Amino acid sequence: MSKMLRRTAIVATMAASMMLPLASSAQAQTALVLRATSQVAANITSTMPLVRLHFSSPVDAVKLPALRMVPALRTRWQQIGASDVQAVAVGVPTPAVSYSIALPTSLQCSATCTVTTTHEVQTAVNVNTTWEDQLLAELNYLPVSFSSFVATTPTSNQVPGTFQWRFDSLPSSLSAQWSVGTDNIIVRGALMNFQNVHNLATTGEIDPATWDALVAAADAHQMDPASYNYVDVVQSSPESMTLYLNGVAKFHSLVNTGIPQSITALGTYPVYLRYTSQTMSGTNPNGTHYSDPGIPWVSYFNGGDALHGFIRASYGFPQSLGCVEMPFASAAVVWPHTPIGTLVTVRN
Repeated sequence: MSKMLRRTAIVATMAASMMLPLASSAQAQTALVLRATSQVAANITSTMPLVRLHFSSPVDAVKLPALRMVPALRTRWQQIGASDVQAVAVGVPTPAVSYSIALPTSLQCSATCTVTTTHEVQTAVNVNTTWEDQLLAELNYLPVSFSSFVATTPTSNQVPGTFQWRFDSLPSSLSAQWSVGTDNIIVRGALMNFQNVHNLATTGEIDPATWDALVAAADAHQMDPASYNYVDVVQSSPESMTLYLNGVAKFHSLVNTGIPQSITALGTYPVYLRYTSQTMSGTNPNGTHYSDPGIPWVSYFNGGDALHGFIRASYGFPQSLGCVEMPFASAAVVWPHTPIGTLVTVRN
């Protein structure tokens, strides 16, 4: 064999031998197909896993793409077993929001993993009522204050602390209804007041828009622009009404509540609708129709029951069809201090 031919053969042999490792490397990079089953939390929190995945083969959590959620929420994967991972929230979930999660059901993995099929599920974020209490208290919408155990920035962060009743002179008919971390009428009234101040729908329920506004107000220190007001109606003889402003009894008046055939229901209710003047109409207990124009200073608090002015020969005993009637002059004093969300208690 000539020298030239030998060189050609050697080069060819070397080239072939160099190809072998490349072929082995390519084989090593062949995508591994994984199947995944999942468990999803019924409610999203910032402390518990959102999703847990179990794969058909071991997989490294660092290879996985981010969990896709709408609206977007940052998460990270944690390895909890050779074939098991869980996703935890890195960002703060928005209360009262329903999230759509694209759960991986199959993936192709080599250097990294790519999701090939998904299954959509819905889950939500429960409202953290204690956090809601904290923000409303910090902004003076509640009759309680909040003292944090630690300094925090921004001030909207949830922190440990204590709640303290702000007004010792308010009657127990109100203070007995306060409880931290529960959905109670005091919180609902305060939230309606906040929603009204911020031009939101006054539902008394947390929704995404209300939560965003509440957090923004806390960060900006936008305090309640008015005093904390409360109306206490007592049906013992003579029937009376007391208006409290920031815990101080500022105004007292005789009133009329409902007759036995159309009582004023006992309980505590938030003012939800107001008029400076209104025509009131309906049906009397005997079936006849009534229509009273020009009823002034109307604040509805429970269905068709309202605080308002009404001319009577005397006051202090049941005469109405459920409303709390008072002299025109008294109603004119009370009305400016009963914005949406103001609590009205009717008791014996």
